[in-house]
Amino acid sequence: MVAAAIGHDVWRALSLALGMTWEILWALVLGFLLSSLVQALVAKHTIRRLLPDDSPRTLAVATGLGVASSSCSYAAVALARSLFRKGADFTAAIAFEIASTNLVVELGIVMAIVLGWQFTLGEFVGGPLMIAVLALLFRAFLTRRLVDDARREAERGRLGSMEGHAEMRMTAVSHVYVMEWAAILRDIVVGLLVAGALAAWVPGSWWRALFLTGHPAAAKVWGPFVGPVAAMLSFVCSVGNVPLAAVLWNGGATFGGVIAFVFADLIILPILDIYRRYYGWRMAAFLLGTLYTAMVAAGLVVGYAFAAVGLVPGSRHAKVETASAVFGWNATSILDAVALAVSAVLVWRFLATGGGPMLRMMDAPEHGHDHHHHGHAHG
Repeated sequence: MVAAAIGHDVWRALSLALGMTWEILWALVLGFLLSSLVQALVAKHTIRRLLPDDSPRTLAVATGLGVASSSCSYAAVALARSLFRKGADFTAAIAFEIASTNLVVELGIVMAIVLGWQFTLGEFVGGPLMIAVLALLFRAFLTRRLVDDARREAERGRLGSMEGHAEMRMTAVSHVYVMEWAAILRDIVVGLLVAGALAAWVPGSWWRALFLTGHPAAAKVWGPFVGPVAAMLSFVCSVGNVPLAAVLWNGGATFGGVIAFVFADLIILPILDIYRRYYGWRMAAFLLGTLYTAMVAAGLVVGYAFAAVGLVPGSRHAKVETASAVFGWNATSILDAVALAVSAVLVWRFLATGGGPMLRMMDAPEHGHDHHHHGHAHG
């Protein structure tokens, strides 16, 4: 009986993970395809020339370029270090990093489907706000000595994660598309499995206690503070943390707390360790403190502002459903079938045009140099 109960619990967790996967599959494919089309037209080696300082104009450019870049947090962190090493302003490089993980189209589409359009709007309002708060914190507390020390550490060239992916110059849509999936697939799978397990095994009373649901006024303040901490301990980043955000929302987290949780993919423990390797302990601690503060501030402002104008959803029905509830002949299944067909064509094109070796160079670029992978713009 114990074995049967355990088996039932495991199956329920897997069923919830499969259900969420089927619900968002077509949205992920659409988002990555749109992102790949843009990235194929934007040359990474020209970005650093557009980020010379921390002026409002440069930060706006950094934000725009980030939106058109990779959604993989590890690749974004690696590319930001690369830009910094090649002369970009440190503040502008970090602004680019934030935008490329929190303001990309695929994240917005998935959030709209799983959580609702209000969360997508909150993400795209809070993202620029977080960058503005971070810029102010950097101006107030980031010293020239700390930047110089970080630059010396960055010049050592210690490897983090997705180094090769960050350096590759790809002009073929199929190459960008497949490499984006390769970079982020682990986080999506882990995020879905963890979300399924949490939804199946953690009782609602635990979430309500954690987020002080019984004390609405305190919860609005507490949520944005505890949301990033939950994200740090989850080890999941990029689009993969949206299913976890859905579990938190259904469990009682505040609107601002969920927004802050999604923002916090750049301070999860593995990425903090990469900051340490890239820039040294002092800068890693500085980034943790300033990024956390900016995330909390953005979550608080968005939470209160959206509540004031009536944009916070009145119900908690994020799409955390079992496989049996979503599988079948319906609009989602049709869209997923089309998405899988499109993906198959792009993967075939990727392999047919010599993309295979690129997968082996994702983490460690040969000889530390940029790789050139050219192809037809519509390939």
